[in-house]
Amino acid sequence: MSAPTTLAGWLAHCEKIHTKEIDLSLERTQRVRERLGIDFGVPVIVVAGTNGKGSTCAMLESIALQAGYRVGLYAKPHLVHFEERCRIDGRSVAAEDLLPHFEAVELARGELTLSIFEFTTLAIARALSQAALDLVILEVGLGGRFDAVNAFDGDCAVITSIALDHMEFLGPDRESIGFEKAGIMRAGRPVVVSDPVPPKSVLGVAETLGADLYLHGRDFRVSGDRQQWNWAGRSKRYNGLAYPALRGANQLLNAAGVLAAFEALQERLPIPAQAVRNGFALVELPGRFQVVPGAPTLVLDVAHNPHAVAALAENLDQMGFHPRTHAVFGAMRDKDIPAILARMAPMVDHWHFTDLPLARAASAAELAARHAELRLAGPGAVETATHADPRAALEAALSRADPTDRIVVFGSFYTVGGVLKDGLPRLGARHVG
Repeated sequence: MSAPTTLAGWLAHCEKIHTKEIDLSLERTQRVRERLGIDFGVPVIVVAGTNGKGSTCAMLESIALQAGYRVGLYAKPHLVHFEERCRIDGRSVAAEDLLPHFEAVELARGELTLSIFEFTTLAIARALSQAALDLVILEVGLGGRFDAVNAFDGDCAVITSIALDHMEFLGPDRESIGFEKAGIMRAGRPVVVSDPVPPKSVLGVAETLGADLYLHGRDFRVSGDRQQWNWAGRSKRYNGLAYPALRGANQLLNAAGVLAAFEALQERLPIPAQAVRNGFALVELPGRFQVVPGAPTLVLDVAHNPHAVAALAENLDQMGFHPRTHAVFGAMRDKDIPAILARMAPMVDHWHFTDLPLARAASAAELAARHAELRLAGPGAVETATHADPRAALEAALSRADPTDRIVVFGSFYTVGGVLKDGLPRLGARHVG
């Protein structure tokens, strides 16, 4: 076979060489990593958790950039373009710049098969290892213990909130899931747990390994009022901080964990106070309670499990009054769809269910049927509609919405990404003159 010449070609190749899309194991990835000789040579922060990983990585990156460091970030999944997964100095790497690294992985794997996640993780890790960086941030995709990212040792681990998701792979409860997330810890190295009520399994793994455990409420804590907040750690304090630019009630937990991670690495990666303030003020992350300016109000959020949807609902409750709320929703079939629909139902007047371009996604018709079976009441008379794709669902919602209404696009990354694929939507409700 001749080597692919485009990123799309390489991704198609990766999908064919391993029979399972998700194959939780580390041995193949570790062997190919050794053959490639990947060595970052700078501090590495590994971030795992159920919700808040992306926000945590974005804040780590933003603050370190403001401190003048050269930062590499591996984030996943992407919203629109695969290249979003690999960022250097705050910018996505060009597709053509990734091609040599895909070629190198293909040569190094030899007789071994790699899942698409393993192959792409190695390619991006190689790209970051050759980029003359000061800090590398690696976001775990699924679990932790057997995720491809765990083939690399972190100098500091961060574990964000832990909730029920991917239970078919990670276990039936928070204790089981926490144990899998705790797999990113390393003996004697710092691990920051942002979850204020972590599963006992996480604490048990840290104790067994002798990891340097930073616990929310014990080793670092927050206080404040509506205008500003304070953070206190083991040896550092920040007072009068402005709230992070990322919206949402849970972002303060994520921000607190970020500061604890920088405190843990302060000897190797000192961060001035002004970089903290600027980094929180300037951080951006599309699709995390992202409010798009215009009329009607448009909210984009990749909440796709009950815990994240509960946070979304709380954030929506804190917004100003909107006469009606229109929801665009698409999700994978394995999600707890009844719980998600039930949590959002009290505030949704019109549901627009959408198909997504994956075999494992629930169809719009399936989602509408589940909603009908649950007989959920809304704030008024509830209407539902089905659509072929997220953009069509949004256009239909816009056609029904008044300027003072609210549209919430949420669920899978493919739902929000489908709305953003041609850029931010241009808003114009039917009665806007």
